[in-house]
This record gives sequence, structure tokens and C-alpha cells, in this order.
Amino acid sequence: MAYRDYTKVVQIGDRKIGGGNPILIQSMTNTPTEDVEATVAQIHRLEEAGCEIIRCTCPTEQAAAAIGQIRRQISIPLVADIHFDYRMAIAAMENGADKIRINPGNIGGKDRIMEVVRCAKERNIPIRVGVNSGSLEKELVEKYHGVTAEGIVESALDKVGMIEDCGYDNIVISIKSSDVLMCIRAHEVLAQKSRYPLHVGITEAGTLLSGNIKSAVGIGNILYQGIGDTIRVSLTGDPVEEVKSAKLILRSLGLRTGGIDVVSCPTCGRTKIDLIGLANKVENMVQSYPLNIRVAVMGCAVNGPGEAKEADIGIAGGVGVGLLIKKGEIVRRMPEEELLDALRYELDHWNEN
Repeated sequence: MAYRDYTKVVQIGDRKIGGGNPILIQSMTNTPTEDVEATVAQIHRLEEAGCEIIRCTCPTEQAAAAIGQIRRQISIPLVADIHFDYRMAIAAMENGADKIRINPGNIGGKDRIMEVVRCAKERNIPIRVGVNSGSLEKELVEKYHGVTAEGIVESALDKVGMIEDCGYDNIVISIKSSDVLMCIRAHEVLAQKSRYPLHVGITEAGTLLSGNIKSAVGIGNILYQGIGDTIRVSLTGDPVEEVKSAKLILRSLGLRTGGIDVVSCPTCGRTKIDLIGLANKVENMVQSYPLNIRVAVMGCAVNGPGEAKEADIGIAGGVGVGLLIKKGEIVRRMPEEELLDALRYELDHWNEN
């Protein structure tokens, strides 16, 4: 059994995490939260892409007030992200946030933490305790002779203890680092010391290229060990790309089914069509299909059918010719410019087959 099968079950809005519940995909808006229209529009795009929990920053009274307006217009749980001002945590909860994210160490003394917990208790709202390696306390840096996985875990558990001391255990933990190996190690250590559900991510991972690679290695390694209840792929870019990447990570590990898996061959000297362009068009096209199948895009009319035999359906192209393939068997020939439309037709009528 995996660690995640034994974590505490926590309810966020109408969704449950922990205790073996499905791993949920999270993202964060990058619009000003005060701009309700823009924020709701972005969340709707994220919902359509497959986002299951959304986080919004809440630095001002106007942002806290907007939480309620936003929440009424979306269908996924909303997390309010709080930095430094405990009053914003309370205001966000009063306005309908399904969960709050705080670092108890930077919102003030014990009395302020108790005020936040009191409000959360009254509404049974989970508190995500978030600790990043970049904000590790000086004394822990000195104790461990630098920023280490063990120091991050000690910091997180210390913050969790602050919440527990207030008589509350509706808690989710998040420990993040931009150092992939340190982040992996920190989750391994924490999994032995706590049974609270964990939100997993590589913080400040970078751009679409570097961020995806770091996140796939880091998040993938952690999830493969049975650790993690929610995930976010942090990218410097459109948050929709975070959701797409998270879905692929989960599917690649067999932790999520549904959605079309696109495989394509690398280009070589035999490739006589614009395989790169075709594969990208196919990947974009299949996003809207709720089919649990594999689609192959091959660049060689000679070897393509054999290489695509493990896919449910595939297309391959050569000089002026396109092939439609099912389970490695050629079922139709056509001009190569008709390949995309032929594939779309098959997907539209897949359940009729």
C-alpha cells in the first residue's frame, strides 16, 4: 500500500483528498484576484483543461472580497493564498474560500494564528501549511549547515504543530524546493513523520521547457513512491499548460486514466512529411475528446504501421500518401493532406465502432 492510502482524508469544497482518494490537479491564477471577470475567465479555461482545485492570491481586502464573487461563478474548489496578513486569511474564509494556504511563521504571533484557526474551525475549512526552501528559518539553516531536506521538513512540522496546538488538525502540508533532488528527499523524510495529505510540486521550476522537465522528474519520482495527494506543475507561462502537464504526469505513472495518449516517432531521414507540425496539431485536437485510447502519429509510410501497432489508431505519411492505421493494420489510404480530417472523423465516431 502507498503512503497516500493512509493519509488523513481532507475535504476541500466538494472534493476529498488523502486516504487513497484520486490525486487531484491544482493550478493557480495569474490574474489580479480583484479583477473578478478576468480571474473567472481564466479559471473556466483551467476547468476545461482539467484543473480540479484552483488557488488565487489574496493580498488585499479587495482580493478577499472578490473571493466570494469568484467562488459563485466556478465549479471547482477555491484556495486563498495568504502571505503575512492574517486578516486576509479570515476575510477570505468569511467570503467563501474552500481552503486557505498560509505559513504560520509569517502571519504574526500565536494570538493571530489562533484567530485564523478559530475562523477555520467554525467553517471546517482546511489549512494548507506551506513551506518553501527559499524561506527556511535562519536557525534551521545554521542547525543543518545549509538548506536541506531535513531542515525543510522540521520547519513544516513546526508550523503544523502551531495549528495543532490550537486544537485543529484539518491540515494539508506543502513542502517545496526548486532543487529537484532536495524536494524528492524532503517528501521521503516527511512521509515517515506525518499522515497529513501532501500537496506536491517543484517550486519556481522555470519555463515551459525546463519547468516541465524538472516537474516530471521531481513530481513523478515522488508520486511513484506512493507519496502525494494533490499536485501542481509550476510553470512560467499560461497556467493551462500546468494542467496539461500534470495530466500527462499522472497518466504516465498509471495514476490517471481517461484522455487520449498521443505517441509520435522522432523524425529521421526517412521522414517525408511535416511530422512535427502534424503531431502538434493532433495533440491539440485530441484535448477535447474524453476517450481512453492511444493515438500514434508516424512519419514513415513504410515502418509506421508496424511501429504503431500498440496504438488503438494511428496515422502515417509518406511522399504524397497518408495511411490510417488501426492496431498496426492499414485500413485506409488517402492524400497526406487529408490525414488530420480522417483522424478527426474516426475520433468523432469512435464509440460507434
